[in-house]
Amino acid sequence: MIQSPGILLTLLAFAIVIGSLVTLHELGHYLAGRWFGVKAEAFSFGFGREIAGFTDRRGTRWKLSMLPLGGYVRFAGDMNPASQPDPEWMSLPPEERAQTFQAKPLWQRAIIVAAGPIANFLIAIVILGTFAAIYGDATVPPVVGSVVQGSAADKAGLKSGDRITAMGGRAVDGFNDMAAFTAVRAGAPVRIDYVRDGQSASAETVIGTDLFKDRFGNQVRRGLLGIGPSTQVIRTPVAWWQAPWAGVERTWNILGMMVDGLGQMIMGRVPVNELGGPLRIAKMSGESLALGPDEFIGFIALISINLGFINLLPVPVADGGHLLFYGIEAIRRRPIEPRVMNLAFNGGLLAILALFLLVTINDLGAFGVWRNLAGLIG
Repeated sequence: MIQSPGILLTLLAFAIVIGSLVTLHELGHYLAGRWFGVKAEAFSFGFGREIAGFTDRRGTRWKLSMLPLGGYVRFAGDMNPASQPDPEWMSLPPEERAQTFQAKPLWQRAIIVAAGPIANFLIAIVILGTFAAIYGDATVPPVVGSVVQGSAADKAGLKSGDRITAMGGRAVDGFNDMAAFTAVRAGAPVRIDYVRDGQSASAETVIGTDLFKDRFGNQVRRGLLGIGPSTQVIRTPVAWWQAPWAGVERTWNILGMMVDGLGQMIMGRVPVNELGGPLRIAKMSGESLALGPDEFIGFIALISINLGFINLLPVPVADGGHLLFYGIEAIRRRPIEPRVMNLAFNGGLLAILALFLLVTINDLGAFGVWRNLAGLIG
């Protein structure tokens, strides 16, 4: 039976996820800017018209806005999106100009920009590290427990008791490593290295494709090797002082899976229609909240890593694009020309708009809109 969390729960969950993560992202920029003496003119919780607010003794206007889907920080100097100062910047008194973002050394500007994505990664590290401290670390060794007849593993000749050491030349440390590697490689050829009775061996096979629906009716496509795990589970308690490192390790592993998935999509092994956008995130937010607090908090950690990763991509309108230009500026020892910056910004903006259109089309397709529309027309 397909379940639905309902529209109100979905909207609430989406507002909590996106609102909190984007606000904390901007808070990272704000705190780094404040550390280096940059004046923040405004910090908004949400977008749109101000509902309530106050101005602190540093001159920052803290405000609550109508649309609770994020937030922003505006530094003194009124930078435009291409990181160029306001034309009136040069006319500011020296003491005021010294408090603007553009007046700071290149390395300080880079840290302020990078602080947003770093904040997102820190959020995930805290959540995942706390989970590790509470529940411990459970590891399932990469040992074949069972083999599905006719599956990719069966065709490779794998048998119960085989210990897989590498897939596609990549070392395997646990059963979850195999699952993560396989999930984004449906239909891809792969070499499997394993040990049987103390002897090393290898085999070639093609990863199978599995289509299934979850309890909420979402159709999921993933690669399938066709093996079951062994019954052995290694449980290791994690002390509180070890929790930060456990959080770093888990965050790093998830980030690696994201990079791997993006690479598979670029190579055409993962269809582009699996790329989701805000509508799908909203749906998944409601579903994770319906599953319980642990699932919802874990989902927040996952989206936080996504947000940090996306913002570090070298797209001119993202933090990663600014960092790329700062790197070029450091090498050239002079800023990039305004004309080039404007061209890069406009191109990046068009790319983002095109991506937003694509993921929205994908989201509507995942919700069955196009299929239903075709049925009505037909």
